[in-house]
Amino acid sequence: MTRRTYFLNCSNSSCNLRFPLDLEQNKGEFCPRCGANLRADQAASSQASLPTQKPYCQAYALLDNLRSAYNVGAIFRTADGAGFQGLHLCGITPTPAEHPGISKTALGAEKTLPWVYHTNAPLAAAKLKDAGYTLLVLETLANSQSLYNYLPPMNAQILLILGNEEAGVDPALMQIADLVLHLPMQGSKNSLNVAEAFSIAAYQLSFGVFNLK
Repeated sequence: MTRRTYFLNCSNSSCNLRFPLDLEQNKGEFCPRCGANLRADQAASSQASLPTQKPYCQAYALLDNLRSAYNVGAIFRTADGAGFQGLHLCGITPTPAEHPGISKTALGAEKTLPWVYHTNAPLAAAKLKDAGYTLLVLETLANSQSLYNYLPPMNAQILLILGNEEAGVDPALMQIADLVLHLPMQGSKNSLNVAEAFSIAAYQLSFGVFNLK
């Protein structure tokens, strides 16, 4: 069934609240802010199916000891959209098999994007490096370089490593990484939420690198 989502306008000119509402599931008769009558103004735009664009390289991600199932779910959704081949979930990182909360932010991506679980991230990463993966750590360090100054070889297998929300990336992973990358920061904070940081890095590695040629 096609949803009938409209942007509604409050009839009270002193309120004038405007917001979207699915009229298949909600009546939408009265303004939730002032109680005045609502009128359906315009139907919400339908999202289009975009043509598939091939990613620049074969990218995978390793999530080491993430705590939040919501962060993991958001990373699943972004990884799927950015064309990542799969996720390696390590340590205490929640997995779709054990944590239903992941589905709230993954929105089905956890069912289509391949993933595997490892108890020990450094051991798993070392095996992947031996198999030909380039290990990229996303972390802000004194010797890290900007994500936007890095261009992976075309069609290379890269492993983007993200660490715990508080402790950061395991030092044992740093020791075997090929490169440490950071996101440039201009504000008072020196880091972003791990899922937000992954989103930026994932799209830059998959598609944004074309701008660096």
